[in-house]
Amino acid sequence: MQKFCQLRLSPPDSASALPSRYTDHVSEIPNSGSVRTKILALDYGSKKIGMALADAEARIAEPHDTLERVNRNEDMRHLREFARDHHVKQIIVGLPLRLDGTPGEMAEEAMRFAERLRKQLALPVELVDERLTSWEAERILEEELGRRITHTETHSGRKKPARASDGKYTVDAVAAMVILREYLARTSTAKEPA
Repeated sequence: MQKFCQLRLSPPDSASALPSRYTDHVSEIPNSGSVRTKILALDYGSKKIGMALADAEARIAEPHDTLERVNRNEDMRHLREFARDHHVKQIIVGLPLRLDGTPGEMAEEAMRFAERLRKQLALPVELVDERLTSWEAERILEEELGRRITHTETHSGRKKPARASDGKYTVDAVAAMVILREYLARTSTAKEPA
């Protein structure tokens, strides 16, 4: 477990003061023991669930991991442990609406999944429109993280991203980060006075 410290401005004559580039002196205060809570975003899929986290106070989204689906019970057990271990206080689930904004079969499945999360983890769960997040995630991986995404064709003729072996994050985890970024941007603008 990492140890954090908070910084407080102190007068220059303080014995515990350290020189600072921005102020005269800064002193360290030991962590009070309070745990920083997180917001978890999930990019729900039938085979994988992309996961991203943001500190509830700092509100900066980062991709985390991709959960390979096993079955409902194992998936819930893993997510329950993850939420407990990472001090999650809220969950955001991507809602895969069609481009025209109507819910399809996968959107209905994501809504049922979100309801199971709400009941079994006893945490607030919010659904967020995730249209085009996988496309945006591929763009981020290619442009910002320097990963080249290749596509393979499935037996039904659909194209899907091939698993990249050269990078840390998957398209699913970065898509969850995009969902979380959009949620954080929307909620922070809603709190600002007009």
